[in-house]
Parts: sequence; C-alpha cells; structure tokens
Amino acid sequence: MTAFQVNRPVAAFALALSLACAQTGNKSSETTTTRTDTARVAKAPPDSNITRADLARIQGSPTAPLWVIEVSDFQCPYCKQWHDQTYNAFINQYVKTGKVRLAYVNFPLGIHAHAFPAAEAAMCAGVQNKFWPMHDSLFASQGRWESSADPQATFDSLARATGVDMARWRDCVQSGKMKPLIQADHDRASQAGVGATPSFMIGDQLLTGAQPLSDMQRVIDSALVKGKKTSP
Repeated sequence: MTAFQVNRPVAAFALALSLACAQTGNKSSETTTTRTDTARVAKAPPDSNITRADLARIQGSPTAPLWVIEVSDFQCPYCKQWHDQTYNAFINQYVKTGKVRLAYVNFPLGIHAHAFPAAEAAMCAGVQNKFWPMHDSLFASQGRWESSADPQATFDSLARATGVDMARWRDCVQSGKMKPLIQADHDRASQAGVGATPSFMIGDQLLTGAQPLSDMQRVIDSALVKGKKTSP
C-alpha cells in the first residue's frame, strides 16, 4: 500500500504525465516510453490540461481526514454495480459530510475493449471540470456502449449532455493526451497490489469487489478512529 501513498491526494501520486512517466518507467501497448523520452518528459513543464483532469476526479473537502481511492473500469459490470447500488449513499454519508475525500483512479482491463476510450472520454471531460457528470453517464449507459463496435458516437452524446465545449473535448480525445495519465493510473495501482475492479484503498486496507456500504463503513469508521488517535 505504501507504494501508492493512499493518504495523499491523487495529484501527489505522480499520476500526472511528467512525474508518472519518470517514476514508473513502465511500458505498455498503449504507451511505450523510452528512457530518452522519459527523461525529456520529466523535464518538461506539466500540461495544464492533464493537471486539471487529474484534480477533477477528486471530490470532497480538502480538510477531510481520510482518503478513499476508488480503482475502477468504466466497462466493468461490478464497477457499475457498486456505482448503482452504493456510490450515492457513500457520497451522502462520507463525502458530503466532510469525513472523506474520494479519488477515482483508472484501471481499464484488457478484457474490456472500450474501457480505455471510456476513461479517455471521462478524463477529457475532467479538463473542463465535468469528470463526475461524465463518470455517472458512462456507468448509467454502460449497456448501450459496451457491445458497440464503435462507442465514440455514444461518448460524444454523453459529453454533449454534460455541457462541455465539444470542440475542446473532441480535440482532447483525438489527441490521445490522456493516454499516459490513464496508463500511469493502471500501472501504479497495479504496483500497489490492485488486480481487479472495483478496488478501494482506505487507509492501510485494500478492499476488492462491489462492496456494500455496510462493509465499507466498518473499514472507513475504523480508519477515521485510528486517524484521530494518531493525530497530534
């Protein structure tokens, strides 16, 4: 768990392109970075679009004492199950009350053909601070696009409904600029011990599966109590 530093915000996880590529050094079919490229990227100034997208998938009070990291795949049926059955109650009980900050980390599985482009659609919406509306729409419409030969028309429709500037959103998607960030999400979550979706990092605990709120409550409440005992 220490590899992912779950007590720090997503922006500090080195998920942004410049730092993530430099620190992970991982290669994949989606983003292959040579050592020379890594060194060059690490010295380059951070892309403001990537920084905005990174921060946009965080919700909750900056003073919340506990982070919950949701590691998820937009095409995963169990991720949709958790979203449909637990997400809203979790948000109302813990995020809106200032107890927890929630961060979404992308973990597109290779068995899901459209998981990676769905993540791109969401992160590009995040550039315009529309990550969470797009997140909700992708899960709500999963049955429409998961078996589609080309889901892009559906993603376009969902993005338009969130109110994004479509020209900017399409430019972001077509440029592929979110690919390294999404791959860095996947790689660093994997390094932290994640192997399935959805998974939840809560304090020093890793929960896997579409957890009911009652099971999450025990871990979250325990972490909150532990945090109070260790705080100065």
